[in-house]
Amino acid sequence: MPNPFHLAIPVDNLEKCSAFYRDILGCTAGRSDTHWIDYDFFGHQLVLHVDPHHNPHKHHNEVDGKSVPVPHFGVVLEWNDFTAFAAQLTAKGVDFIIPPYLRFEGLPGEQMTMFFYDPAGNPLEFKSFKNMDQLFAT
Repeated sequence: MPNPFHLAIPVDNLEKCSAFYRDILGCTAGRSDTHWIDYDFFGHQLVLHVDPHHNPHKHHNEVDGKSVPVPHFGVVLEWNDFTAFAAQLTAKGVDFIIPPYLRFEGLPGEQMTMFFYDPAGNPLEFKSFKNMDQLFAT
């Protein structure tokens, strides 16, 4: 991985959100304090910061006929990894905003994608491109 990103997000309940990132998403915890904890988020640094007044903004834009939450974040996975991860999330009872599906079939940028919220209401998207060379295809 050339340059891992660092992202700090607000959460209203550190214990509940920490359990989600650890037990549901399979992330490994790093350093922590009483008001924050960082995670290895698929090779990137994700930090959960307590904001007891966190009130997530629920805006959506239409993409491919679906109501996509904005803003959102996530990771682009390899095709087989995406399929296995989607099955794990389904088995763990994740409530998808947009369940795993194939988007832009037969077009540049054909991809699998799925969206769901963490317990604090932060939207996540995980996706995979059939051809990773089309990550930035137009």
